[in-house]
Amino acid sequence: MSKAERQKELKKKLSNDPFFTDEELTNIFNVSIQTIRLDRLELGIPELRERVKNVAEKNHSKVRSLGGKEIVGELIDLELGKSGISILETTEDMAFEKTNVIRGHHIFAQAESIAMAVIDAEVALTGVANIKYQTPIKSGNKLIAKAEVVRQRGNKYFVHVFIYESQKQVFRGKFILVSMDKE
Repeated sequence: MSKAERQKELKKKLSNDPFFTDEELTNIFNVSIQTIRLDRLELGIPELRERVKNVAEKNHSKVRSLGGKEIVGELIDLELGKSGISILETTEDMAFEKTNVIRGHHIFAQAESIAMAVIDAEVALTGVANIKYQTPIKSGNKLIAKAEVVRQRGNKYFVHVFIYESQKQVFRGKFILVSMDKE
């Protein structure tokens, strides 16, 4: 594949899915990581962290029930009243010192905030949360939370949230959120 063809394909791949890492792109195009980085630089495509930040900023403005700083993780996709996705990069300060395992309240906070973000309400509270931690998460791992509104009955929203690490489900939560909006 010529350089021009590769760059054209690279641009197309990243416009369809801006969350490819440089490492994943090296495997797709069978070139060195330096080649991918040079191609991105020539095309004016920012690194992954900047691409995620750009997508998150576009989605934050859609959220009605939370302030921008109240969402735990980067909000990368949001369809109010239907679904949403967030990414949380875990760090050492989120983990227990002795085991390096992420404290549960960080994972729950990501799940609850994406559940709140997807509902189409001005003000909402968590009424019920049925949660299950399935696998311990070590610091440095990336958590991807996917939320879906499965039902709405009156002012109650039933939201399922699944959190994945490396495409393996590590957490699931079923939330009943209560809208406090005046009817």
